[in-house]
Amino acid sequence: MAAPRVVIVGGGVMGSAVACFLARDFGLHATVLERDPSYTRASSALSASSIRQQFSQAVNIALSRASLGFYRRIGDELGVGDERPHIGLVEPGYLYLAGGAGAATLRELHAVQRELGVDVALLDAAALAQRWPWLNTDHLALGSWGVSGEGWYDGWSVLQAFRRKAIHCGARFEHAEVQAIEPKRVRCTDGRVFGADAVVLAAGAWSGKLGIALPVRASKRDVFVFESPAQLPGCPLVIDPSGVWFRPEGRGFICGAPPRADDDETPLETIDHALFDDLIWPALAARVPAFEALRVTGAWAGYYEMNSFDHNGLAGELEPGYPGVWLACGFSGHGMQQAPAVGQAIAAQIAGGTPWVDIGPLSPTRLARNEPLLERNVIG
Repeated sequence: MAAPRVVIVGGGVMGSAVACFLARDFGLHATVLERDPSYTRASSALSASSIRQQFSQAVNIALSRASLGFYRRIGDELGVGDERPHIGLVEPGYLYLAGGAGAATLRELHAVQRELGVDVALLDAAALAQRWPWLNTDHLALGSWGVSGEGWYDGWSVLQAFRRKAIHCGARFEHAEVQAIEPKRVRCTDGRVFGADAVVLAAGAWSGKLGIALPVRASKRDVFVFESPAQLPGCPLVIDPSGVWFRPEGRGFICGAPPRADDDETPLETIDHALFDDLIWPALAARVPAFEALRVTGAWAGYYEMNSFDHNGLAGELEPGYPGVWLACGFSGHGMQQAPAVGQAIAAQIAGGTPWVDIGPLSPTRLARNEPLLERNVIG
Protein backbone atom coordinates (compact mmCIF):
# COMPACT_ATOMS: atom_id res chain seq x y z
CA MET A 1 0.00 0.00 0.00
CA ALA A 2 1.33 3.44 -0.94
CA ALA A 3 2.14 5.84 1.86
CA PRO A 4 -0.51 8.52 2.36
CA ARG A 5 0.13 11.91 0.80
CA VAL A 6 0.27 14.44 3.63
CA VAL A 7 0.06 18.19 3.06
CA ILE A 8 0.61 20.55 5.97
CA VAL A 9 -0.76 24.07 5.63
CA GLY A 10 1.55 26.34 7.64
CA GLY A 11 5.26 25.92 8.25
CA GLY A 12 5.47 27.59 11.65
CA VAL A 13 6.49 25.67 14.75
CA MET A 14 3.29 23.58 14.85
CA GLY A 15 3.36 22.59 11.20
CA SER A 16 7.10 21.99 11.28
CA ALA A 17 6.75 19.82 14.37
CA VAL A 18 4.09 17.67 12.70
CA ALA A 19 6.28 17.34 9.59
CA CYS A 20 9.29 16.46 11.71
CA PHE A 21 7.61 13.70 13.68
CA LEU A 22 5.90 12.28 10.59
CA ALA A 23 9.25 11.96 8.83
CA ARG A 24 11.52 11.12 11.75
CA ASP A 25 9.31 8.67 13.60
CA PHE A 26 6.96 7.28 10.95
CA GLY A 27 8.75 7.65 7.62
CA LEU A 28 6.00 9.83 6.11
CA HIS A 29 7.36 12.72 4.05
CA ALA A 30 4.87 15.58 4.16
CA THR A 31 4.74 18.60 1.89
CA VAL A 32 4.62 21.79 3.97
CA LEU A 33 3.11 24.90 2.40
CA GLU A 34 4.31 28.18 3.93
CA ARG A 35 3.47 31.61 2.50
CA ASP A 36 6.26 33.46 4.36
CA PRO A 37 9.46 31.40 4.30
CA SER A 38 11.30 34.29 5.96
CA TYR A 39 8.90 33.95 8.94
CA THR A 40 9.14 37.70 9.55
CA ARG A 41 5.43 37.90 10.42
CA ALA A 42 5.00 34.40 11.77
CA SER A 43 3.63 34.06 15.29
CA SER A 44 6.27 31.40 15.98
CA ALA A 45 9.04 33.92 15.35
CA LEU A 46 7.35 36.69 17.34
CA SER A 47 6.32 34.70 20.39
CA ALA A 48 7.57 35.51 23.88
CA SER A 49 8.31 31.75 24.00
CA SER A 50 7.47 30.81 27.57
CA ILE A 51 6.24 27.52 28.99
CA ARG A 52 4.11 26.76 32.05
CA GLN A 53 2.15 24.00 33.71
CA GLN A 54 -0.19 26.25 35.67
CA PHE A 55 -3.36 25.50 33.74
CA SER A 56 -6.82 24.42 34.85
CA GLN A 57 -7.28 21.66 32.26
CA ALA A 58 -5.46 18.34 32.63
CA VAL A 59 -4.76 18.06 28.90
CA ASN A 60 -2.94 21.41 28.87
CA ILE A 61 -0.82 20.40 31.84
CA ALA A 62 0.05 17.09 30.19
CA LEU A 63 0.93 18.73 26.86
CA SER A 64 3.19 21.33 28.46
CA ARG A 65 4.87 18.72 30.66
CA ALA A 66 5.63 16.44 27.71
CA SER A 67 6.80 19.39 25.60
CA LEU A 68 9.06 20.64 28.39
CA GLY A 69 10.73 17.23 28.55
CA PHE A 70 11.33 17.42 24.81
CA TYR A 71 12.75 20.94 25.06
CA ARG A 72 15.13 19.83 27.81
CA ARG A 73 16.61 17.22 25.47
CA ILE A 74 16.11 19.07 22.17
CA GLY A 75 19.80 18.92 21.31
CA ASP A 76 19.60 15.13 21.09
CA GLU A 77 16.08 15.00 19.66
CA LEU A 78 16.60 17.41 16.77
CA GLY A 79 20.31 17.16 16.10
CA VAL A 80 21.38 16.96 12.47
CA GLY A 81 24.85 15.56 11.96
CA ASP A 82 27.16 17.33 14.40
CA GLU A 83 24.75 20.26 14.83
CA ARG A 84 22.83 20.31 18.09
CA PRO A 85 20.19 23.02 18.57
CA HIS A 86 20.49 25.18 21.66
CA ILE A 87 17.37 27.04 22.76
CA GLY A 88 18.55 28.71 25.97
CA LEU A 89 15.88 27.11 28.14
CA VAL A 90 15.72 28.51 31.69
CA GLU A 91 13.21 27.54 34.38
CA PRO A 92 12.66 30.32 36.97
CA GLY A 93 8.91 29.62 36.97
CA TYR A 94 5.74 31.63 36.57
CA LEU A 95 4.45 33.72 39.47
CA TYR A 96 0.73 34.52 39.43
CA LEU A 97 -0.18 37.26 41.91
CA ALA A 98 -3.65 37.79 43.34
CA GLY A 99 -5.35 40.28 45.60
CA GLY A 100 -8.18 39.32 47.88
CA ALA A 101 -10.66 38.92 45.02
CA GLY A 102 -8.46 36.45 43.13
CA ALA A 103 -7.14 34.39 46.04
CA ALA A 104 -9.96 31.84 45.99
CA THR A 105 -9.34 31.13 42.31
CA LEU A 106 -5.63 30.60 42.90
CA ARG A 107 -6.43 28.12 45.66
CA GLU A 108 -8.85 26.21 43.44
CA LEU A 109 -6.36 26.04 40.59
CA HIS A 110 -3.59 25.05 43.01
CA ALA A 111 -5.61 22.07 44.20
CA VAL A 112 -6.16 20.89 40.61
CA GLN A 113 -2.52 21.38 39.66
CA ARG A 114 -1.14 19.62 42.73
CA GLU A 115 -3.45 16.66 42.13
CA LEU A 116 -1.96 16.39 38.63
CA GLY A 117 1.60 16.51 39.92
CA VAL A 118 2.53 20.11 39.07
CA ASP A 119 5.39 21.43 41.20
CA VAL A 120 3.63 24.60 42.31
CA ALA A 121 3.58 26.46 45.63
CA LEU A 122 1.17 28.97 47.17
CA LEU A 123 2.85 31.83 49.02
CA ASP A 124 1.19 34.48 51.17
CA ALA A 125 2.33 38.10 51.14
CA ALA A 126 4.98 37.56 53.82
CA ALA A 127 6.45 34.56 51.99
CA LEU A 128 6.46 36.48 48.71
CA ALA A 129 8.36 39.36 50.29
CA GLN A 130 10.87 37.00 51.85
CA ARG A 131 11.61 35.14 48.61
CA TRP A 132 11.63 38.22 46.34
CA PRO A 133 12.50 41.29 48.46
CA TRP A 134 12.25 43.53 45.41
CA LEU A 135 8.52 42.76 45.09
CA ASN A 136 5.98 45.18 46.58
CA THR A 137 3.36 42.95 48.21
CA ASP A 138 0.87 45.70 49.08
CA HIS A 139 -2.70 44.56 48.36
CA LEU A 140 -1.52 41.02 47.56
CA ALA A 141 -3.11 38.01 49.24
CA LEU A 142 -1.41 35.11 47.45
CA GLY A 143 1.07 34.16 44.81
CA SER A 144 1.19 30.89 42.88
CA TRP A 145 4.75 30.01 41.85
CA GLY A 146 5.87 27.21 39.56
CA VAL A 147 8.82 25.90 41.56
CA SER A 148 10.07 23.82 38.62
CA GLY A 149 8.98 22.98 35.11
CA GLU A 150 8.22 26.53 33.95
CA GLY A 151 10.30 29.17 32.20
CA TRP A 152 11.23 30.44 28.76
CA TYR A 153 13.50 29.83 25.77
CA ASP A 154 14.42 31.03 22.27
CA GLY A 155 11.40 30.32 20.08
CA TRP A 156 13.18 31.17 16.83
CA SER A 157 15.74 28.46 17.52
CA VAL A 158 12.95 25.97 18.23
CA LEU A 159 11.23 26.75 14.93
CA GLN A 160 14.44 26.43 12.94
CA ALA A 161 15.40 23.19 14.71
CA PHE A 162 12.08 21.53 13.86
CA ARG A 163 12.21 22.76 10.27
CA ARG A 164 15.82 21.66 9.76
CA LYS A 165 15.18 18.22 11.21
CA ALA A 166 12.01 17.75 9.18
CA ILE A 167 13.82 18.57 5.92
CA HIS A 168 16.75 16.35 6.89
CA CYS A 169 14.34 13.45 7.41
CA GLY A 170 12.57 13.94 4.08
CA ALA A 171 9.86 16.59 4.48
CA ARG A 172 9.50 19.11 1.65
CA PHE A 173 8.82 22.80 2.29
CA GLU A 174 7.17 24.80 -0.50
CA HIS A 175 6.72 28.56 -0.74
CA ALA A 176 2.99 28.76 -1.41
CA GLU A 177 -0.01 30.72 -0.21
CA VAL A 178 -3.02 28.50 0.33
CA GLN A 179 -6.37 29.70 -0.96
CA ALA A 180 -8.64 26.87 0.16
CA ILE A 181 -8.68 23.37 1.56
CA GLU A 182 -10.95 21.15 -0.51
CA PRO A 183 -11.73 17.42 -0.39
CA LYS A 184 -8.50 15.51 -1.03
CA ARG A 185 -6.57 18.58 -2.16
CA VAL A 186 -5.21 22.00 -1.27
CA ARG A 187 -5.57 24.87 -3.73
CA CYS A 188 -3.06 27.74 -3.77
CA THR A 189 -3.43 31.34 -4.92
CA ASP A 190 -0.97 30.80 -7.80
CA GLY A 191 -3.11 28.01 -9.27
CA ARG A 192 -1.12 25.08 -7.96
CA VAL A 193 -3.09 22.21 -6.50
CA PHE A 194 -1.60 19.67 -4.08
CA GLY A 195 -3.37 16.35 -3.83
CA ALA A 196 -3.57 14.92 -0.32
CA ASP A 197 -4.87 11.93 1.56
CA ALA A 198 -4.35 13.85 4.80
CA VAL A 199 -4.25 17.61 5.30
CA VAL A 200 -3.03 19.26 8.50
CA LEU A 201 -4.29 22.80 9.00
CA ALA A 202 -1.65 24.57 11.09
CA ALA A 203 -1.88 28.09 9.68
CA GLY A 204 -2.05 29.79 13.06
CA ALA A 205 -4.11 32.97 13.17
CA TRP A 206 -5.17 32.51 9.54
CA SER A 207 -6.54 28.98 9.95
CA GLY A 208 -10.15 30.17 9.88
CA LYS A 209 -9.84 31.74 6.42
CA LEU A 210 -9.05 28.77 4.22
CA GLY A 211 -12.42 27.37 3.32
CA ILE A 212 -13.29 25.72 6.63
CA ALA A 213 -15.39 27.69 9.10
CA LEU A 214 -13.43 27.79 12.35
CA PRO A 215 -13.62 30.14 15.38
CA VAL A 216 -9.92 31.02 14.99
CA ARG A 217 -8.87 34.61 14.44
CA ALA A 218 -5.88 36.90 14.79
CA SER A 219 -5.46 38.99 17.93
CA LYS A 220 -2.42 41.24 18.20
CA ARG A 221 -0.25 41.34 21.33
CA ASP A 222 2.36 44.04 21.91
CA VAL A 223 5.60 43.20 23.72
CA PHE A 224 7.84 45.94 25.11
CA VAL A 225 11.55 45.70 25.87
CA PHE A 226 13.00 47.82 28.64
CA GLU A 227 16.16 48.35 30.61
CA SER A 228 16.40 49.16 34.29
CA PRO A 229 19.19 49.43 36.86
CA ALA A 230 17.02 47.21 39.07
CA GLN A 231 18.57 43.94 40.19
CA LEU A 232 15.89 41.25 40.56
CA PRO A 233 17.62 38.02 41.61
CA GLY A 234 15.59 34.91 40.93
CA CYS A 235 12.98 36.81 38.93
CA PRO A 236 10.30 34.53 37.45
CA LEU A 237 7.73 35.48 34.84
CA VAL A 238 5.41 37.65 36.94
CA ILE A 239 1.71 38.10 36.20
CA ASP A 240 0.30 41.04 38.16
CA PRO A 241 -3.39 41.19 39.16
CA SER A 242 -3.68 44.10 36.70
CA GLY A 243 -2.94 41.72 33.83
CA VAL A 244 0.51 43.19 33.25
CA TRP A 245 3.29 40.61 32.97
CA PHE A 246 7.08 40.90 32.85
CA ARG A 247 10.16 38.71 32.87
CA PRO A 248 13.92 39.00 32.40
CA GLU A 249 15.29 38.88 28.86
CA GLY A 250 19.05 39.07 28.41
CA ARG A 251 20.30 42.08 30.36
CA GLY A 252 16.89 43.70 30.41
CA PHE A 253 13.24 42.77 30.60
CA ILE A 254 10.21 42.26 28.40
CA CYS A 255 6.61 42.93 29.37
CA GLY A 256 3.08 43.13 28.04
CA ALA A 257 -0.60 43.34 28.90
CA PRO A 258 -3.96 42.48 27.35
CA PRO A 259 -4.74 44.73 24.39
CA ARG A 260 -7.08 47.64 24.94
CA ALA A 261 -8.77 47.10 21.57
CA ASP A 262 -9.00 43.47 20.44
CA ASP A 263 -9.44 44.19 16.75
CA ASP A 264 -8.74 41.33 14.36
CA GLU A 265 -5.64 41.73 12.23
CA THR A 266 -4.50 45.09 13.55
CA PRO A 267 -1.21 45.62 11.64
CA LEU A 268 1.83 44.37 13.51
CA GLU A 269 3.58 47.66 12.77
CA THR A 270 0.98 49.53 14.84
CA ILE A 271 2.40 49.34 18.35
CA ASP A 272 0.13 50.71 21.08
CA HIS A 273 2.79 52.73 22.92
CA ALA A 274 0.10 54.39 25.01
CA LEU A 275 -0.64 50.96 26.48
CA PHE A 276 2.81 51.03 28.05
CA ASP A 277 2.56 54.63 29.23
CA ASP A 278 -0.98 54.44 30.63
CA LEU A 279 -1.17 50.91 32.03
CA ILE A 280 2.03 48.89 31.96
CA TRP A 281 4.57 51.35 33.37
CA PRO A 282 2.38 52.41 36.35
CA ALA A 283 1.71 48.74 37.17
CA LEU A 284 5.40 47.85 36.88
CA ALA A 285 6.49 50.73 39.12
CA ALA A 286 3.82 49.88 41.70
CA ARG A 287 4.75 46.19 41.85
CA VAL A 288 8.54 46.64 41.61
CA PRO A 289 9.48 50.07 42.99
CA ALA A 290 12.92 49.83 41.39
CA PHE A 291 11.17 49.92 37.99
CA GLU A 292 10.36 53.60 38.51
CA ALA A 293 13.65 54.11 36.70
CA LEU A 294 13.45 52.30 33.38
CA ARG A 295 13.91 52.98 29.70
CA VAL A 296 11.96 51.40 26.86
CA THR A 297 14.43 50.21 24.23
CA GLY A 298 12.16 48.44 21.76
CA ALA A 299 8.85 46.81 21.03
CA TRP A 300 7.36 44.24 18.71
CA ALA A 301 3.99 42.63 18.09
CA GLY A 302 2.73 39.21 17.11
CA TYR A 303 -0.62 37.53 16.63
CA TYR A 304 -2.30 35.13 19.00
CA GLU A 305 -4.32 32.52 17.10
CA MET A 306 -7.38 33.01 19.28
CA ASN A 307 -9.97 30.26 19.48
CA SER A 308 -13.00 32.33 20.46
CA PHE A 309 -14.99 29.16 21.23
CA ASP A 310 -13.10 28.28 24.42
CA HIS A 311 -9.48 29.59 24.23
CA ASN A 312 -8.10 26.06 23.86
CA GLY A 313 -6.30 24.40 20.98
CA LEU A 314 -8.12 22.51 18.22
CA ALA A 315 -6.09 19.36 17.69
CA GLY A 316 -7.17 16.20 15.92
CA GLU A 317 -9.20 15.05 12.92
CA LEU A 318 -12.04 17.32 11.88
CA GLU A 319 -15.11 15.09 11.67
CA PRO A 320 -17.76 14.91 10.39
CA GLY A 321 -17.79 16.68 7.05
CA TYR A 322 -14.04 16.94 6.52
CA PRO A 323 -12.54 13.43 6.55
CA GLY A 324 -8.80 13.43 6.17
CA VAL A 325 -8.38 16.95 7.60
CA TRP A 326 -6.56 17.41 10.88
CA LEU A 327 -6.42 20.64 12.85
CA ALA A 328 -3.48 21.94 14.87
CA CYS A 329 -4.48 25.54 15.50
CA GLY A 330 -6.34 27.90 17.83
CA PHE A 331 -4.01 27.52 20.80
CA SER A 332 -4.68 31.09 21.97
CA GLY A 333 -1.18 31.91 23.11
CA HIS A 334 0.19 28.53 24.18
CA GLY A 335 0.91 26.88 20.82
CA MET A 336 4.66 27.40 20.94
CA GLN A 337 4.97 25.77 24.34
CA GLN A 338 2.82 22.76 23.38
CA ALA A 339 4.07 22.25 19.80
CA PRO A 340 6.29 19.21 20.49
CA ALA A 341 3.56 17.15 22.17
CA VAL A 342 0.77 18.29 19.83
CA GLY A 343 2.93 17.79 16.75
CA GLN A 344 3.85 14.27 17.82
CA ALA A 345 0.23 13.42 18.63
CA ILE A 346 -1.10 14.61 15.26
CA ALA A 347 1.68 12.73 13.47
CA ALA A 348 0.87 9.60 15.44
CA GLN A 349 -2.84 9.87 14.63
CA ILE A 350 -2.14 10.16 10.91
CA ALA A 351 0.41 7.33 10.92
CA GLY A 352 -1.44 5.01 13.28
CA GLY A 353 1.15 5.32 16.03
CA THR A 354 0.99 6.04 19.75
CA PRO A 355 0.83 9.64 20.94
CA TRP A 356 2.75 10.83 23.99
CA VAL A 357 -0.37 12.59 25.23
CA ASP A 358 -4.04 11.84 24.63
CA ILE A 359 -5.27 14.95 22.81
CA GLY A 360 -8.86 13.70 22.70
CA PRO A 361 -10.13 16.57 24.90
CA LEU A 362 -8.89 19.02 22.24
CA SER A 363 -10.73 17.25 19.41
CA PRO A 364 -12.37 19.72 17.00
CA THR A 365 -15.53 17.63 17.20
CA ARG A 366 -16.38 19.57 20.36
CA LEU A 367 -17.30 22.49 18.08
CA ALA A 368 -20.16 20.56 16.48
CA ARG A 369 -21.25 19.23 19.87
CA ASN A 370 -21.14 22.77 21.31
CA GLU A 371 -19.13 21.49 24.26
CA PRO A 372 -16.44 24.04 25.08
CA LEU A 373 -13.38 22.99 27.07
CA LEU A 374 -12.88 26.12 29.09
CA GLU A 375 -9.40 27.01 30.31
CA ARG A 376 -9.66 29.16 33.43
CA ASN A 377 -6.00 30.17 33.61
CA VAL A 378 -5.55 32.40 30.58
CA ILE A 379 -2.92 35.12 30.31
CA GLY A 380 -4.49 37.99 28.37
